[in-house]
This record gives sequence, structure tokens and C-alpha cells, in this order.
Amino acid sequence: MEYFVEQAITHREAEAKIREKYGDHARIMHHRTVRVGGFLGLFSREGVEVTGYFSNEPRIRKTIPASEKNLEEEKKKLLEVMKGGEDHSVSAILEEIRSLKDSLDTRDSTEPGHPTIAHVRQVLGENDFSPRFTARMIERLRRELSVDQLEDQELVLEHVLSWVGDSIRLHEPRSSGRPEIFVLVGPTGVGKTTTIAKLAAMYGLDREMAKSRDIRILTIDNYRIGARQQIETYGQIMDVPVSFVESAEEMRKYLALYEEADMIFVDTIGKSPRDFRRLGEMNELLASCGSRARVHLAVSATTKTADVREIATQFEPFKYEAVVVTKLDETTRAGNIISALSEKDKPISFITDGQRVPQDIERATVLRLLTHLEGFGVTRERLDERFGKIPVRSA
Repeated sequence: MEYFVEQAITHREAEAKIREKYGDHARIMHHRTVRVGGFLGLFSREGVEVTGYFSNEPRIRKTIPASEKNLEEEKKKLLEVMKGGEDHSVSAILEEIRSLKDSLDTRDSTEPGHPTIAHVRQVLGENDFSPRFTARMIERLRRELSVDQLEDQELVLEHVLSWVGDSIRLHEPRSSGRPEIFVLVGPTGVGKTTTIAKLAAMYGLDREMAKSRDIRILTIDNYRIGARQQIETYGQIMDVPVSFVESAEEMRKYLALYEEADMIFVDTIGKSPRDFRRLGEMNELLASCGSRARVHLAVSATTKTADVREIATQFEPFKYEAVVVTKLDETTRAGNIISALSEKDKPISFITDGQRVPQDIERATVLRLLTHLEGFGVTRERLDERFGKIPVRSA
């Protein structure tokens, strides 16, 4: 096994380079945003660095796919039950039939079917929807649309896109009293500090308020290189006081000091979802914020579907009430986020799609996520009619 590191301007370019160099044996482990190009540190621009591994060992081709082997075993079990010589009840036979039916329904089927269904499956796969979510959409398609309707591929895709939109839950904000405490947690590298700055600026500049809000920022990220300077710079630009917290006692002290503020935003340390000990320590510190704290989980839109599910599960002890989707501008497909959060039944509160503060943040809308899908061919007018227009952001 050998490891590789590739840099490019976009994720798509990086993936293309990896496929060209290492073929189908390459496996991507993680990626991060870096500065690329330039000369002597000047004129560089933002890009992506992808790390992964590949194996030179030839793949062993199985004679019988695992799904087919399991199906054959289920058939044999059913035949044995139905053989004479043993007194089996009807219920036992029915149970074996149900088991065989489940195997047929859940296996990765390649049997011939209607070409429109095959096309829908392909479009969902190309948008990185999970196999479970895709199976759910295909099942609904078969159940609700007639054979005649399947002949109209454009109509079918419009139905499926509408069902995808229906699966997206949006967070409904609620006041927890004054001051409101907004805590943002999440893994390393998803842009929590920048997101906190965007949120602080957005709330502080809310034009719907009769007067400007009194905003404060607390951060427990005192260890990451440059983190303190970064959040201090944001605070100075926005004229928002920033305080650094290292213990539960200090957290309670600052919360009491800022009890007359309107909003307090709490930035946290990025942790691996597998680092259970440190996650537990951080959770204990954040518990000092009390029951008024509203915890949100930050997840990058570029995260693989399986990793989104794992992150959502491992951060459950923080009792987060919604998910902030970051870096939507770094991917052209949002199927991974939509399907993973739908399967976990988690609502989305905000979306970020750039580095500008505070412009590149907005409250999540179904339409915003659907416009980040490809291959459905549904017009923007139809989406506006079904899910409402996206609010126009100031430049």
C-alpha cells in the first residue's frame, strides 16, 4: 500500500488527477483547503489538498458476488423447510418466504427494468446520494407513478426532485431568553471559527431589528496555531468583544459578565469524532453554558456520506439541535449531505459558501440545496414555484 498527496484548484480537478495517476485502486482518506500556486508566497489562491492511498495488488475477482451467494443460501433454506420429513408450521414457511423477499428487495439489483428507473438511479448516484436514500426514492417512484408516467422522463425527474426536497428538514429558530447562547461544535477543518464570525456579523447587522444587537464571542479554541489571532481579528473588524475560556469556571464567569448582551456565540475546538475522551472533556466544559445554550453541529458539504453519518452520531452527546452546512461552494453535489441528514432526521439551520464575512452565509432553504444538484433538468421557475425563491444576498 502506498500513500499520495495531490493539490489542485478544485475538488474535481484533484479527483481527475488522482484517477489519471492511480486508477481505480486509489482511495481518498481526507482533504483540506490550502493555498496553491504563486511565487515566493505571493499571488497564491485557495485550492484543495487531497490525501489518500492506493494498492498495487491485483483485485481478486470473485466467481459469485456476495449478494447472489446470500440469495442462493436463502433459497436453499426455504427448500429445506418445505421438504418432507419434518413437521414445519405454515408460519415458519412464511417467515422463510419473507426473508427471501427481503433479500430480493435489498440486494444491489442489476436486473433489467424500465429505462427511466435506471436513469433516475444513475442521476441520484452521480449526485452522491446514499444507496439507502436512493432505494427509498426508487421504491416510492415504483409505488406512486404509473407505467404511462414512467414514459415521461422529465416528469419523473421532477417528481423525484420534489421528493428529495420534501426529505430536507429545516431548523426553526426559537428564543431561549436573553442573552441567547449559540454554541457551534464540529470536527476539525469544517470552518467553525469563520462561521462563528459570519453568524456574529449577521446577527449584529440584522436590518429587521430596530436597533443593533449587543454581540459577544467566547472561544475555547486556545490551542490551534493562529486560532486566537484569527478570531481576535474578526472581532476587531466587527467591533465585537472576544474572550478566551479555558475552564468551566471561566465560562460561567464570562456568561455572568455578559448577562445583559443579546447574543453570545461560543466557538469550540475542532475534534475528531473518534476522539471520545476529548469530546467528553469539551462537553463537560460546554455544559456550564446551561440549558439556554443552543448547540449546532458544523459539517462540511464535501464530507463523504458515511462520514457525515458518523459525525452526526458521535456528536450526539452535545445534544445539538441542528446542522450548519459549510463549504457548499467547494462541491457541485449536495446529495451526500441531504441523504445522510435525512437518514439521521437532522434539520439544517445555516449554509455557508465562501470566505467573506458576513456575506457568505444564509439561513438554510430547501431551494438552496436543490440548486446544488445536477442532472434533474428541472427549471428554476418550477423550483421557485414549489419551494419558494432564494432571498437575494447583498454583495
